Amino acid sequence: MPPGLVVWIMIYLVAASLFGFILMGADKKKAVQHKWRIPEKSLFLIALAGGSVGVLLGMVVFRHKTKHLSFLLGIPMIIAAQICAAVLVYRGL
Repeated sequence: MPPGLVVWIMIYLVAASLFGFILMGADKKKAVQHKWRIPEKSLFLIALAGGSVGVLLGMVVFRHKTKHLSFLLGIPMIIAAQICAAVLVYRGL
């Protein structure tokens, strides 16, 4: 894989994770204020799109969605699948 491509992929993953983290914080704030919430589907989609680390960090930092089994199991499973995919791509399989 060309080194320039690796840099762009890393920039994308950092941006997606930052976005996921911000969404988790915004959703927690809205939950506390009893306002319109960000759909769980959207939070999972950003995790699937590369923001899984940010979503997980948001869960821990904001103590948000930590009682939802779908998030407690789903987000770490998404991270594990993304790591496996990255290893396969890196090895050229």
